[in-house]
Amino acid sequence: MINHYLFYLQRSMRNGWDTPAMTNFGGETFSYGMIATQIARYHILFEKMGIKKGEKIALCSKNSAEWGMAFLAATSYQCVVVPLLNDFLPDSVQSLTEHSESILLFTDAEMWKKMNPQEFNILKAAIDLHTNDILFSTVPSLNEAHDSLDTLFAEKYPRGFSITDVNYPTNNFEDLALINYTSGTTSAPKGVMLTYGNISSNIEFGQWGIPNHPGETIVSMLPLAHMYGLAFEFLYQLAGGCHIFFLGKIPSPKILLGAFAQVKPYMMVTVPLVIEKIFKNTVIPTLQKPSIKFAMKMPFMREIIRKRIKSKIIGAFGGQIRVMIIGGAAINKEVEDLMKDIKLPYTVGYGMTECAPILGYEDCKKFRKGSCGKIVHRMEIRIDSEDPHKIVGEIQVRGENVMKGYYKNEEATKAAFTSDGWMRTGDLGLVDTRGNIFIKGRSKNLILSSNGQNIYPEEIEDKLNSQPYVIESVVVERDKKIVALVFPDLDRVSQESLDDMRLAKVMEDNRIKMNLLLPNYSKIAKIELIKEAFEKTPKRSIKRFLYN
Repeated sequence: MINHYLFYLQRSMRNGWDTPAMTNFGGETFSYGMIATQIARYHILFEKMGIKKGEKIALCSKNSAEWGMAFLAATSYQCVVVPLLNDFLPDSVQSLTEHSESILLFTDAEMWKKMNPQEFNILKAAIDLHTNDILFSTVPSLNEAHDSLDTLFAEKYPRGFSITDVNYPTNNFEDLALINYTSGTTSAPKGVMLTYGNISSNIEFGQWGIPNHPGETIVSMLPLAHMYGLAFEFLYQLAGGCHIFFLGKIPSPKILLGAFAQVKPYMMVTVPLVIEKIFKNTVIPTLQKPSIKFAMKMPFMREIIRKRIKSKIIGAFGGQIRVMIIGGAAINKEVEDLMKDIKLPYTVGYGMTECAPILGYEDCKKFRKGSCGKIVHRMEIRIDSEDPHKIVGEIQVRGENVMKGYYKNEEATKAAFTSDGWMRTGDLGLVDTRGNIFIKGRSKNLILSSNGQNIYPEEIEDKLNSQPYVIESVVVERDKKIVALVFPDLDRVSQESLDDMRLAKVMEDNRIKMNLLLPNYSKIAKIELIKEAFEKTPKRSIKRFLYN
């Protein structure tokens, strides 16, 4: 049986009324009781505005406790929440608000100034998340309720709002809860339709497989408008009674480490790029020192060095981390080898928005290197190949986590499922005899060589990213040849005063060295340097389509 995520929220509020729940890092803290009270106040506004169950409410602003309270108010009122990334262009935010048929938009004054209210046909009102001011309204009753909200609240709760007044609906598993747009495009947008059951299945798995407890803390830095951040840096923490610290935007490494040192989180949810930078900038250079190399040959010293490195990394993240969950993209093999060698408590998960988001996970003590976990509870997996253990095929799934489809996009929905009801992930991979999932790449990224061999760009990139002066790379096909686009380590280039000619020589050496490791059909013909970091998606994976 699945417990509803609103059941968990209700329990946390009742049990931890006066304990801290959400903090804007460096700013205000809200207790579970304060959150419940704000939700009740929003419910009065929704009621007076005439909002009904199943109607859409959009949210677009940076991560904050105020964003979290607006989300919880909308979802507990049984509205369909439409979280929109703050990074989307204003035109896209406006277009997607209309496409989703949202009648209310929570945003901030800065974003609202960039929109044109006259172009909204469905939207009835907009409210500033941070001040609760009405930015726009065509509903007189909302304005009246806003101005007299304290009076209305006192009339509804004459004895004061208390624990016994917290009652949220939990019998709506099949109902639509969320429309999550996978990009800011305005042409045939793909809004993933997720039910209360989809989300609850994910939160239930988190409470079972990665239990957390009241009083534990976490730093939330992934976008709340993306399912990865929403589910596992917000809802899952509230379900366990934890205390969330929100970083409003993607922080600099200095600010991030400062936040970890202060918050001392029990868990870290991150993307490979963050971990890889730490290892490439500190751990790997240390291990390459002649004295350390020599010491690592002695078993006793090797163990001491391993423990010191592990302690230093855990300490950098506050010292209380018991699990590091990495997801969103493949992790570099060299870095993962080191993580496993020093016994870092890490695991690599597998998910996608269409599954709210989790598909694969394994406890860090049982996690197999190179995999992305095993299929999670209430889900099934199959590989579309003759031999799922040896022959790569598309990964297909079905179960409680799988979306209803794409909002107002029947063509995309139909294409996402097989004739017998399995969802196509678009990922290529294998499953070993113990159920560990190994992703080989995206089906749309696959390159077919002239002699019919399959080339997986991600496998080449993983090797290339371990070469000197390489931060990230994208492998593409151009004129029937394999070309690697490389974003170099500009800090190291600057420190060592490398000019363009010397850097080009280093990259050519990298290319030659790489080709010794690759079969003839996938050898790199050329390396091209790019001057700026690759553009990223919300989960920090590269927008590959921009570079093909």
